[in-house]
This record gives sequence, C-alpha cells and structure tokens, in this order.
Amino acid sequence: MSELKAIRVAYGEALAELGEENEKVVVMDADLAHATMTATFGAKFPERFFNAGIAEANMVDMSAGLSTMGYIPFCSTFAIFGAGRAYEQVRNGVAYPNFNVKLGMTHSGITLGEDGGSHQAIEDLALMRVIPGMTVVVPCDASETHRAVKAVAEMKGPAYLRLARLPSPVFEEEMPFVIGKANVLKEGGDLVVFACGIMVSTVLECAKKLEAEGTSITVVNMHTIKPIDKECILTYASKCSKVVTVEEHSTIGGLGDAVGEVLLEHKCNVTFKKIGVQDRFGQSGKPEELLEEYGLSENQVYHQIKGVLEA
Repeated sequence: MSELKAIRVAYGEALAELGEENEKVVVMDADLAHATMTATFGAKFPERFFNAGIAEANMVDMSAGLSTMGYIPFCSTFAIFGAGRAYEQVRNGVAYPNFNVKLGMTHSGITLGEDGGSHQAIEDLALMRVIPGMTVVVPCDASETHRAVKAVAEMKGPAYLRLARLPSPVFEEEMPFVIGKANVLKEGGDLVVFACGIMVSTVLECAKKLEAEGTSITVVNMHTIKPIDKECILTYASKCSKVVTVEEHSTIGGLGDAVGEVLLEHKCNVTFKKIGVQDRFGQSGKPEELLEEYGLSENQVYHQIKGVLEA
C-alpha cells in the first residue's frame, strides 16, 4: 500500500468507464455531483446524467422509473440522505418491486469529518441490510471500488454501495471481486479479523505490528455485507477460535452483527468482539481526531485486538 486515493473519486472514475462500456448506464445525483464525484460521469455523458436537485426521495423514484425502461441507474448522494432521508423510497420504490437500481452513497461514517453528527451515517449498513433482496457492498480501496461498480452493474436487482470520503491507501495487489465472496488478505492462526471499507488497511497495519511481536492473525476483507460469506466466517472461526470485526459504522446492525449472526446460528465456540462506533452519534472534527475519539485509530484497534488475544 502506498498511494492515497479517496474511494468516492474512484467511484466517479468507475462510472465514467462503465458509461463507455454500457450505454444503458445512467447516473442520478441530488445536487452534490462534485462531492460524490458523479460529475466525472456527467461531464462525459451529459445526456445520461440527471441532477434531481435537493430532492433525494424524488431522485430514488426517478431511478426506479428509469430501471423499468431497461436502464441501469446509479443513484448517488451522501449516505445520510440516500439511506436515511429517502429510506421509504428505497424500500418501497426500489427494493419491494426488486428494481435494478444501484445506490452509490458517499461520505459514509465518521470520517466525513467537520459536517458533524447530523451528516455522518453510522447506521446505513443496518438500514440497508434489513431490506429484503438488497445487496450491500463496502469497497476497501479505490481499486476495489472500480471492480465493485462493475460487479453491481452486472447483477440484477437493487444494490447499496457504501463509499468513503477520506483518502485511503490503495492496495498494490489487485484482488478478485465476487459479490458475496470475501477476500483473505493475510493468513494466521491466532485470531481472525473481518473488516470492511477503509478499516481494512488499518487492520493490515495492526497485523504487521502483531507479526513483529510473534503473533499471526488472519485478515479478511469482508467487502460484501449482504449476502455475507458464511463459508469464510465458519472456516476461519474454526481455525482461529478468536474472532474480531472492525467497521467504521455502529456496532449495532452492521458487519459485526452480520458475522455474529453466522457464529450464533452455527453454535461456534469462539471469543468474539465487535470494534466500531459504540451506540453514539458522530460529531464535528477532523477525520483523524474522530477516529481517535471513537476508538478506531490504528493504535486503538491494535490494542483492542491484542486484548482479545490475551484474554
């Protein structure tokens, strides 16, 4: 990992590439195109780009209508508005009739930064997971975002892409991307960590520190939250017996609960810990300060993982 690049920037680039490959791809935005980076697509394909204005519910319903005409709409705004304000339209207008709409929602989690708790979506994975038939994807870096965009475009039915604002490391090795199939980035027998989004790079750095101390952990990029890769969870829970999840989201209803449900259903005898936002709203601050405040800095994640190892 070397280059830093925002996942939302990669999203805009991926949409523009996809637009060249498939003339049925259209993009919707709610007056935030230069923040969500859908403006990249709009500049290239203005006839297939629609700004719905600050009317997120209308944007989602417009996308639903376009999908019935054979188009593949990518519908974008900040996660708090797309998953929150327009929730009823996502549920009843898109998912209930199983329309082929892709929700690419940016500025998720606390690393949105200074806009504060009102704008920091820490519940969006929980909201999207609970909707029947909704696929939920959280790319870990800019490179994976390109592959994720193409993958959700090729699948049929509604999908939610959770996209970060903060520039984050780009992995040098390109990983395969299959919806519902996790990627194992590092093998180790002492503990397994399932992570998603920008926390994946944080966990890998923690793994390096632990390796230097003689502890070897498995790191899994769980890029698809729904459908969750049950086989991967059970395989590594059996191998390691200590399981940790790390996410920039509430520990209620997100990746941690998705993994925990699998462990409980299959009566896995493991030590289990969820690392994430602990039932709190976000607040205004620099992204790095907020990660520290909510226990998600690299050093804090390292010590929490080490605590599980020593328990």
